[in-house]
Amino acid sequence: MDAPLLEIRGVKKYYPVKKVRGGEDIAVKAVDDIDLVVNQGEIVGLVGESGCGKSTLGKSILKLHDITGGQILFHGEDITHYNENKMRPLRKKIQIIFQDPYASLNPKKKVEQLVAAPLEVEGKYSKEEKRQKVVDILKEVGLSEKYLEKFPHEMSGGQRQRVVIARALINDPELVICDEPVSALDVSVRSQVLNLLKDLQKKRGLTYIFISHDLSVVEYLCDRVAVMYLGRIVELADKKELYGNPLHPYTQALLSAIPVPDIHKKRAEIILQGEIPSPLHPPKGCLFSTRCPKVCDRCREARPELHSLPGADGSTRQVACFLYESGIAQEK
Repeated sequence: MDAPLLEIRGVKKYYPVKKVRGGEDIAVKAVDDIDLVVNQGEIVGLVGESGCGKSTLGKSILKLHDITGGQILFHGEDITHYNENKMRPLRKKIQIIFQDPYASLNPKKKVEQLVAAPLEVEGKYSKEEKRQKVVDILKEVGLSEKYLEKFPHEMSGGQRQRVVIARALINDPELVICDEPVSALDVSVRSQVLNLLKDLQKKRGLTYIFISHDLSVVEYLCDRVAVMYLGRIVELADKKELYGNPLHPYTQALLSAIPVPDIHKKRAEIILQGEIPSPLHPPKGCLFSTRCPKVCDRCREARPELHSLPGADGSTRQVACFLYESGIAQEK
């Protein structure tokens, strides 16, 4: 079997917070001991409530900020402590698509300049070659040559996001971090952009890490899904396994909230009680223990670790819950 494209081993990202009046220093554990393997050509979804750490994990993979602990391996190469000079050759292999296309585009530059920016860093193309590459990639994302002279404010949100996608792909990356790429778009154009991302992934053999809080979008696009809660992965499984038989109580609650398009069908919605704990003062035991409908005394004292379980189709899934500690899922 080929080596995985990306391996994340025990990655942590803490943000230190100093208490006033000489108090003890504490930290926000935005990402806390994450293990994840991403294979070439697959789409892995990261889901969870706002503030669970999924975007921080995506930016940590791209090394937009240094991690507190753990390892990041790309093609088996440890890039954890690479400085900017060492990361520069890898930048064209790992790209990111941000949530807000307007905020991620310089409003003073035209589309041709924006999309050609990664080629400028390469410094090996003539002016004519750069222009032709920009024209080609724009056509690939569904924009004609007339958009070369447009500024971001002259385009719709969907068109701007296509420009962002074109810029991310112009250097032929292998891994693309999609940080909620359709959440800022009108509902009418979301499906168009999602279909574009899916088509490009198949055509180019791309690997996506798709970050979203929209579980319907993740079900449509992704192959495997990791569910995050307060900086940790609580469940990881193939899409069919996760949506067909969610194991963790938090996953069950998330999926129960997905709207059902048929008004004659009803889904038993799980209403979680209480608020998400402060990341400055997380619960002692299981992070979900303060909201879990199946909590027991052990959950309040000890923190469950991810462990593997056999899936229905012979695959392996992982869950961090004492209900499944024996290796055999109990009846929900």
